Amino acid sequence: MIAIRTALVSVSDKSGLAEFARGLARYKVKILSTGGTAKLLAEQGLAVTEVADYTGFPEMLDGRVKTLHPRLYAGILARRDSPAHLAAIKAAGIEPIDLVVVNLYPFAQTVAKPNCTLAEAIENIDIGGPSMLRAAAKNYAGVAVVTDPSDYSKVLAEMGERSGALSESTRFALAQKAFAYSAAYEAAIGNYLTGVGSDGELAPFPGRLTLQFEKVQDLRYGENPHQAAVFYRDGNPAPGGIAGYTQIQGKELSYNNIADADAAWECVKTFDEPACVIVKHANPCGAAIGASSLEAYEHAFATDPAAAFGGIIAFNRKLDAAIAEAVCKQFVEVVIAPDFDAEARQLFAAKANVRVMSASLARAAQTYDFKRVGGGVLMQTPDARNVQASDLRTVTRLKPTQAQIADLLFAWRVAKFVKSNAIVFCASGRTLGIGAGQMSRVDAARVATLKAQNLKGSVVASDAFFPFRDGVDVVAQAGAKAVIQPGGSVRDDEVIAAADELGIAMVFTGVRHFRH
Repeated sequence: MIAIRTALVSVSDKSGLAEFARGLARYKVKILSTGGTAKLLAEQGLAVTEVADYTGFPEMLDGRVKTLHPRLYAGILARRDSPAHLAAIKAAGIEPIDLVVVNLYPFAQTVAKPNCTLAEAIENIDIGGPSMLRAAAKNYAGVAVVTDPSDYSKVLAEMGERSGALSESTRFALAQKAFAYSAAYEAAIGNYLTGVGSDGELAPFPGRLTLQFEKVQDLRYGENPHQAAVFYRDGNPAPGGIAGYTQIQGKELSYNNIADADAAWECVKTFDEPACVIVKHANPCGAAIGASSLEAYEHAFATDPAAAFGGIIAFNRKLDAAIAEAVCKQFVEVVIAPDFDAEARQLFAAKANVRVMSASLARAAQTYDFKRVGGGVLMQTPDARNVQASDLRTVTRLKPTQAQIADLLFAWRVAKFVKSNAIVFCASGRTLGIGAGQMSRVDAARVATLKAQNLKGSVVASDAFFPFRDGVDVVAQAGAKAVIQPGGSVRDDEVIAAADELGIAMVFTGVRHFRH
């Protein structure tokens, strides 16, 4: 046990600090502080000693040098189990510092601002702060370090239980957090500076990339039982991502559950109307919009009831009892929605194994997408492009009707989330047949027709161009009357001529959505 007698406090984020300092004062902790932090505490009526007064060395260079002094670092780094260390600091008139409360200049927040200059970024690189927290974390055997305001109440609670002291396990946990915080801070600086020129212009990607992920949970296994697995959350997660889920009930989520829930959630979030997306093995096997979530679910499920067995079902509206009752009639692994009313929760509770999750509908895109390859990683910006009606270019003699345009855009949005090669038949805001992950586009078209009962009058989306007319022949023969595709093939003229010959409308988007 280490009793807290002297604390060094120097923070950029001052939220909750005054209350924390009052708590320390109750245990007669002497507080050393700097600049704005000391001013805030003094204004709150708290006894505080300025670091400059304590060290006898005034701040200089506009505050760039204020804590870099042996009187502070010897007090932090002296080993409490070393008589020689303790004798040395005593001879020098230096007091041990038992608690270091530090968080750093807001570098990441600064460089995230539009038009941030290189000079502004450099000024927000903290020097003394990382040194103090690393010194305290290194000497966790005798010093506690706090970097996160959310830990203030926990620290005070334990001091209350232990007569002003903190246990070694708590000090070690705080040290772990401090080193991770320091690493993330240095990573943000490295990522920025290796991607910016001396003129302050940012390159699309840094020259050296360092990533930070926070462990969320251990998983029973990976894609297969012989693979170990874990789930990490991005250090700077995009709002609305699946990593921010709350599990309301059900069995523990598996690796595949999380991967498939992500696919369903990212797709369903793109719709403004009440929507339902059902995913199996990372591919939508049914999707629909409707006047209500129940209608959307019924139409999505009808696309391929066999494939929907044991699937992941995502909704973009709060679920009520009617939806819960309908879903509970099927075997489902995961249900995810922004929220569930009390009756819906009660109905799902009767299906104890069903994993019920809630998540935010925020549509902010992640900064990067990654794909691991042997010895490296591929990185790209996310596929956040959503085609609008104004982007479409009709290339056939027959023009699509307004109703067909609405269905083409719906089909296109679903196709974006289907593994390539992808073909999606739709009508009236619902999928009718989906062909996913085939090695040739014509085979994807054939697969999409296999389970569909009636494709007459439907529209078709192809995630990339038709390299030959054979794919168009297949979808027209199945009953499709309009096609949406990127265009860009050397055989576009041949494909367009086939569409004219077959009497179907075709529009080009100029955008493809490969998904491997």
